[in-house]
Amino acid sequence: MSKFVGFIKDWMLPIAIATGICTYLLLHFVPSLSVSAEPAFSRVAKNLQPVLVAVMLFLQFNKISPHDLRFRRWHIWLLLFQAVMFVVPALICTNIPHGNIRILVECAMLCFVCPTAAAAGVITDKLGGSLSDTVTYVVLINVLAAFIIPLVIPVVHPSADISFWSSFFAICKRVFPLLVFPLLVAWLIRYTIRPLQIFLMRYSHWAFYIWGITLCLSIYLATKALINSGIPVWFAFLIGLVSLACCLIQFIVGRKAGGKHDSITAGQALGQKNSGFLIWLGFSFMTPVTSVAGGLYSIWQNLVNSMELYQQRHGK
Repeated sequence: MSKFVGFIKDWMLPIAIATGICTYLLLHFVPSLSVSAEPAFSRVAKNLQPVLVAVMLFLQFNKISPHDLRFRRWHIWLLLFQAVMFVVPALICTNIPHGNIRILVECAMLCFVCPTAAAAGVITDKLGGSLSDTVTYVVLINVLAAFIIPLVIPVVHPSADISFWSSFFAICKRVFPLLVFPLLVAWLIRYTIRPLQIFLMRYSHWAFYIWGITLCLSIYLATKALINSGIPVWFAFLIGLVSLACCLIQFIVGRKAGGKHDSITAGQALGQKNSGFLIWLGFSFMTPVTSVAGGLYSIWQNLVNSMELYQQRHGK
């Protein structure tokens, strides 16, 4: 039994990725399932995913006190990096005619500005990084994204009927409740029902397994977005290369910015993205095909996470 548990811990993320992809392909390409089962399961996956993320964050936030949230120097460098890597490609886009090259540049700028996944702390904690520093950066980058994205998108798509405040509140509505509500509930329990908070802390490790289920659903929805995008295989391959490059660059830059003591935390904070937000952002405000980059980025970042978890568990 212990060997089986160890195997699951080592290969949780690859198993979740493979399961998510295979489940959608099965439901999509089997005629008897594509009519009834696929639409129903897609609705369940879409509605269940944010609930699982909220539960997962709640379990993690029980370990964090408000006094644990501190501002680090590397937070500034990562925020500047994400801002610059969003603004510069946006300015480049203004000088590129609409076409495949422009779409690839848009994919890159979305991959760089996308906020850190709210669940990034789960993997960071498993790797021995700082959960509280990761949560601090998640809050900071979501605030930055909420302001910078509505300012820059009209430059790339000036014909889009988007006001700053409508975009700002749309982003806040999508991101903040998922992040803030579990945090406030966890802190309310900490300061009002302390025995319950101590009890819940004993089950904080369950967050990793909930993350595995959440990832499976995320990859399922990403596969659906890719299959239904209708783009040629060769162009999907190019988007995959762009998203892979953006993923590796951000993990590397994050680790370098974090230095010797915070390399794991900063690497995860910059490299692990809220791919669901990326997909929504591309489809809602940019050239819709750019949403494919979010699904592919999700695969790349979790392959990196799988490798890191395997190396950490086996002391490599």
